[in-house]
Amino acid sequence: MFRALRIALLLFILATLAVGAWKSKARASAWQSTLHATIYPIAADDSAVTRRIVASLHADDFAPISEWLQNEVERHGRPLLRPLAINLAAPLESLPPAFPANGSGAAVALWSLQLRFWAWRHDAAPGPRPDVRLFVLYHDPARTPELDHSLGLEKGLIGVVKVFASRDERQRNAVVIAHELLHTLGATDKYEARSLLPVFPDGYAEPARVPRHPQALAEIMAGRIPLSADTAAIPDSLRETRIGPQTAAETGLTSSP
Repeated sequence: MFRALRIALLLFILATLAVGAWKSKARASAWQSTLHATIYPIAADDSAVTRRIVASLHADDFAPISEWLQNEVERHGRPLLRPLAINLAAPLESLPPAFPANGSGAAVALWSLQLRFWAWRHDAAPGPRPDVRLFVLYHDPARTPELDHSLGLEKGLIGVVKVFASRDERQRNAVVIAHELLHTLGATDKYEARSLLPVFPDGYAEPARVPRHPQALAEIMAGRIPLSADTAAIPDSLRETRIGPQTAAETGLTSSP
């Protein structure tokens, strides 16, 4: 009986979260009011460097993301006064559930439910409930020189973002955070899974550019600047990225690409 009550309570919580997420998604994709996002920083290792960086974070560190999105929203014809407001929560000590290694449909579905329940349990940030929750995991680059893929879920509007605990990487970290933020709003990746090269034309910031290569900018959901047909560079900051027509349509900024 007790087990049945626990399951019923969990299902009720998940249903409540689903309804809230649907309302937040509908409001966000309408682009008629400010989207509220909260960043929850997490030290992903026990490095003193990581913990020092996490402890020193300030809301102003993420201002370039809000400024970039405002410029892009305006560029796509949506003159919203403040499209994004970012709140910084206190650092969390708990790590989110790990993405399943086998990646099967059932395992991923279960992980998604576990993540949303975990996020609900650790959503203790002050102020109004955010539309989007971004759990940003900081890693010491000396220990982890390469990071696994970050994840942004449209269901639940939750992002699990992996970045480097380094002041020198702040601008590139902002690119990763913005990329995952747009995933929660419905944007899809626009690069080839194996090569990581941007897919033409949707993965190009300027697909009509002549000559096509080298490009000067990256489409945010492609994540790289195409330099030739088989080479691309990671942008140094959000100033080198754009929201392309397909991404704008997927996130509701425009009605069609």
